[in-house]
Amino acid sequence: MGLMGSLLLSTCGSWPVGSTERVEVKIDGVVLPVSVEELGAFVRSPTTDPAQLSRSELSTWMSLLAPESRQGLIRLLKAPVLSRRSFGRQLLSSWGAGPLLDALGELVRVEDGKSINRSLVLSTLEQLLERQATVSTLDVLEALPTQQLRLDLDALVVAANRWRLELERHQTLMRTLAQKEARLQLLKGAERSASSESPHQSTLAVDHRSRLLQVERWIPQSPREERTWVLMMPGLGGDPSHFHWLARSLMQAGWPVAVLEHPGSDAAAVQALLEGRQSFDGAPALHGRLADLAAVLDAQRRGDLNIPGTEVVLMGHSLGALTALLASGAEQVHGMEPRCEGALAGLPLTNLSELLQCELAAGRALEGNAMAPSLRAVVGLNSFGGLIWPHRASRALPIPLLMVGGTLDLITPPLDEQLPLLAGLAEHPASRVVVVEGASHFSPIRVDGQGKASEGDDLFRLGEELVGVNPLSVQRVIAHEIIGFLDSLSSESPRNDAVHLMEASSKTRWHRLGRRPALQLLDQ
Repeated sequence: MGLMGSLLLSTCGSWPVGSTERVEVKIDGVVLPVSVEELGAFVRSPTTDPAQLSRSELSTWMSLLAPESRQGLIRLLKAPVLSRRSFGRQLLSSWGAGPLLDALGELVRVEDGKSINRSLVLSTLEQLLERQATVSTLDVLEALPTQQLRLDLDALVVAANRWRLELERHQTLMRTLAQKEARLQLLKGAERSASSESPHQSTLAVDHRSRLLQVERWIPQSPREERTWVLMMPGLGGDPSHFHWLARSLMQAGWPVAVLEHPGSDAAAVQALLEGRQSFDGAPALHGRLADLAAVLDAQRRGDLNIPGTEVVLMGHSLGALTALLASGAEQVHGMEPRCEGALAGLPLTNLSELLQCELAAGRALEGNAMAPSLRAVVGLNSFGGLIWPHRASRALPIPLLMVGGTLDLITPPLDEQLPLLAGLAEHPASRVVVVEGASHFSPIRVDGQGKASEGDDLFRLGEELVGVNPLSVQRVIAHEIIGFLDSLSSESPRNDAVHLMEASSKTRWHRLGRRPALQLLDQ
């Protein structure tokens, strides 16, 4: 509940007139009917030994539990549900809180046996946050305006087992890849300092935006070829500066690059989200991104942006990658509603992108997208769309695809997202998926330092648990693979077999797979 609660956004409402008096805790098949006041005193007491408690109804019931169950109950009730600085609860304000609260309703019920009311929980959380910086599970139980609740911890165990099975699937992928023989490969070429090259800034007036659209242009002095250029799109909350390292690497390799800023779903928008100045609605944000993309493609064809090339490679991170796939003309597979019902039946915490996919489908943001003109290929970093394009029912695209993911990514896990996308949408022989060991959803993100390229100054400061391990090494691998993929577009015999590599300098392992090896992994 604490993990799930950290993803919720509460909405404003009046403070409840009453509060919970009794709670039934179902654990180990035993139902413990106790007063909330007594339960709170027990949880906040330093002792966990029922023999040391005062004679009470609670001490009688607690004596029926195994010691580990008592300890687990205390940890659960003390666990922070959310805090004022919780990012996830803000991000899911418009739609995602609903499916999560529906799942929560299977764990917490009111006295008449019905699921707990969404708005009741959300308004209670909001009012608690006005009074304190952090809210625990016990705080919520004490504040809910109902006389009696049932907390079904046995159902929580069932949900936890579902999470465990999902995590084991991803861990199996990691073990399978780790067993593959790896070859050492020293990635040649050092990155130049961030101050040595800077982008050309351009603006574009567009009908669908109230202000000018910002576009960064990275133009090589000696282009690799005359026809191909790259259009890069950051993910939700992303900023063009997060991908200067990649744009610079591609430019140095001879590829013209344009990087888009998407107002409304960029870094400034997420900052406003965190500060409570605006909410996030996925469908309009995606429509705006697709319109941004179309406007830039039109301007480049007219010669208004001064970017050379006649064929474009669409590249994006996360939501930017989904934008690229939609613009490629990939057809949504019918039956999205039942697929979402199945995906969101439990607490969907091992693949958070499924929440956004279902929100976008509900907002009809996935329909009516046509292939961008003169499209050469698509590159997706931490891409997603496994519910939109299930691999056994999707119609393949005629263009090459490169999908890049990381084994530590539980927002868009490779086993549910990048591998199935390659298997379902790719038929071109140059298509491939790259899985980097130890990389997370945020590994491709970097913030330029003051003319430095050191790990301490340049990395997007999210912490290792989010960024993953060896992020600079992971970024070198990503740049290496993208450049190799772009080179293969003009090759008569592109490499698409399973290749297992290791960077000699830092021992970062990565795996390049074609469609057939990807299918074999999915079938295991």
